[in-house]
Amino acid sequence: MYIPKLHKIWLCQNDNGGIYMYPKMANRHGLIAGATGTGKTVTLKVLAESFSEMGVPVFLADIKGDVSGMCLPGEDSEGFRKRLRNKLGLETEWKFAGYPVRFWDVYGKGGIPVRATVSEMGPDLLSRLLELNETQSGVMNIVFRVADDQGLLLLDFKDLRSMVQYVGDNAAQFKTSYGNITPASIGAIQRALLRLEDQGADIFFGEPALDIKDWFATAEDGRGVINLLHATELFQRPLLYSTFLLWMLSELYEMMPEAGDLDKPKMVFFFDEAHLIFKDAPQSLLDKIEQIVRLIRSKGIGIYFITQQPTDVPESVLAQLGNKLQHALRAYTPKERKSLKATAQSFRENPALDSEAALGELGTGEVLVSMLDPEGIPSIVQRAYVIPPRSYLGVCDDAKRQQLIKDCPLYSKYAEAVDRESAYELLTQKAQEAQAEAEAAAKAEAEAKEAALRAKEEAKQAKEAERAAKAAERERIAAERAAQRSSGRQTKSVLDKVLDSAVNSATRTVGNQIGSKLVRGILGSLFKGK
Repeated sequence: MYIPKLHKIWLCQNDNGGIYMYPKMANRHGLIAGATGTGKTVTLKVLAESFSEMGVPVFLADIKGDVSGMCLPGEDSEGFRKRLRNKLGLETEWKFAGYPVRFWDVYGKGGIPVRATVSEMGPDLLSRLLELNETQSGVMNIVFRVADDQGLLLLDFKDLRSMVQYVGDNAAQFKTSYGNITPASIGAIQRALLRLEDQGADIFFGEPALDIKDWFATAEDGRGVINLLHATELFQRPLLYSTFLLWMLSELYEMMPEAGDLDKPKMVFFFDEAHLIFKDAPQSLLDKIEQIVRLIRSKGIGIYFITQQPTDVPESVLAQLGNKLQHALRAYTPKERKSLKATAQSFRENPALDSEAALGELGTGEVLVSMLDPEGIPSIVQRAYVIPPRSYLGVCDDAKRQQLIKDCPLYSKYAEAVDRESAYELLTQKAQEAQAEAEAAAKAEAEAKEAALRAKEEAKQAKEAERAAKAAERERIAAERAAQRSSGRQTKSVLDKVLDSAVNSATRTVGNQIGSKLVRGILGSLFKGK
């Protein structure tokens, strides 16, 4: 709870009084750790409410879906009153309150959709995320450079997939200007993108892209807006969750100016179940998170991780977390006992407290706490109870959630996805045009071949007709000659008969031998003359 007159955040209470966080130390980051069921979520809500009360916007990744009730005021009960009296020693009337909450969801189901463009992610972050080697990262940079040079916008995931395919198909064309592009590298990138797409990248990448400045908002009463990311589905897809986290932190780091030490943070981020972020995360992601956590403090941003074991957070990141609230740890194995001892030793020693023994004895809602003092020095560890939250401890019902989503002034800005003309559409159009040209060329070639075949067939037929005509002419000539020969034989036969008749007549007149010779000689000469 934020105490304006003290300008402090009241977090815990013990026999020595209240334990506070100083707002100007809140951007030194923090850790809330403890076994399941020890009260980490309640501690998280108390911190988030306190930041909201002092006008600091909050981002909170709701992994289990159990903090959505922050939009509703808490409920009084006898058990609650006993806790106030017996454990906190408080008799004052507790004021319950709901907080200004905006629901967000990468999948657009439990909140306003969260999207980013491929261009905003950039080739370097994508390469880190996809664990590409140096050669493959170089090809990814070429893909983005070709897109820029040809005016092809990379907005949604299909833009990126089609651009990688385009560069691979035209590698020989781009080799001279951009460098070698091997099929093996293109194949590796495509396989990595396929894994990312299977986890929902096609939903996350697109427009309208989230403007993170919209998270830096306060309600009309001056309280900071709590931006609650509904991540019950997202955390089950670690690669996409890592993509979102990497993009968000990188955007924050790049957009925020240096601010130095402020009286209070500009914004605070909470990552519940942080072990899900770091488990099996690519080393490149861990390196980037470490870099951002270390440097973003100077830009007025505080980051808080909530997890079960402090060892769930890499040591390089853990070393940057100055404010610690440690709930009970269970140590049933040698490894767990070793981890418990290391956790106890990480606190600034309190001579009056055995931290190692206390860690195994803490009850629900009880913590070992160490906050940074106004000089940035960790306070000695103390055992205390976390004060209760003022908002509802349960889950917000779907009807109330949907009402808040649609009543949010940003709903109309982000609700509907926009798919404007970008690389995918332009490359598809170019491919269709190329296909149409190829089909037209193929059709023209086919028609030319068909015309050539027709001409050849016609020439063949003409030659055959010519040969047939010549053959017919030869047959006609032969027929005429045959007819002439036949006519000559018939004429001779007739003459022979006439001659014989004349000879016979002459013979009767002149005599057989003389008449025959005479008549034949005369008539023979006559017929020969004809």
